[in-house]
Amino acid sequence: MQASLSHPWRHRALIRILAWREISGRYRGSLLGSLWSLLTPLLMLGVFTLVFGVIAPTRWPGAEAQGIGMFALRLLAGMVVHGLLAEVLSRAPTLVTGQPNYVTKVVFPLETLGWVSLLAGLFHAAMALLVLVALNGLLGTGLSWSLLALPLVLLPFAVLLLGVAWLVAALGVYLRDLAQLIGPLVMVTMFLGPVFYPREAMPAAAQPWLAVNPITIPVEQLRRVLFAAQWPQWDVVAQYSLVAVAVYLFGLWAFTKLKKGFADVL
Repeated sequence: MQASLSHPWRHRALIRILAWREISGRYRGSLLGSLWSLLTPLLMLGVFTLVFGVIAPTRWPGAEAQGIGMFALRLLAGMVVHGLLAEVLSRAPTLVTGQPNYVTKVVFPLETLGWVSLLAGLFHAAMALLVLVALNGLLGTGLSWSLLALPLVLLPFAVLLLGVAWLVAALGVYLRDLAQLIGPLVMVTMFLGPVFYPREAMPAAAQPWLAVNPITIPVEQLRRVLFAAQWPQWDVVAQYSLVAVAVYLFGLWAFTKLKKGFADVL
């Protein structure tokens, strides 16, 4: 377990190379290349703003006074966080099964596959976040010193995702149906999370359950930092961080234990 905990540093060069290959390979051959990482969140923002802001407006307190522009920015903030979860977890069930040669033919540190998936997702999330900060600075509430806390808000979320990705990747080797289940679960986290509406818009009895959704705290704290120009609620972030570390350690432990049988299954 101690060796597994140190693997990111020991294999940092390999992780960096594979992550960059994953990022560049996605847009290889396309006309606009990596520019799509900036255009995609804008296109999604336009569609969701039209649907949830014009055609079927959501219940967002104060949305009428703030205008559809601020609604769009708040929506994009939720989409950035959920998009990272969707990208990492959607690939997790086939993270190992999609690379059988790494398991059966070469000696390869399989734990690095989780890091590669996370870093690729973080790259696209960072591009979308750059668009969000720029638009908010120009058209929204402006820039503030609280933006310095953005990494502290998203870091625990990334740690939690990595732990879940390891767990799902390991189980996905033995339970192939897991790949079919993750898609609907990812969609549930979007519609039962504060992406299209704030927590206050839900019935009072249901609001505490919203905190179970892994994107709830990151989305709320991101909006607080960006749009309210306030520092995060440090006690909330600290509690979320403890949960994230626990999930990370459990996911790594489960992956380390289960990988011993990967070669037999594949």
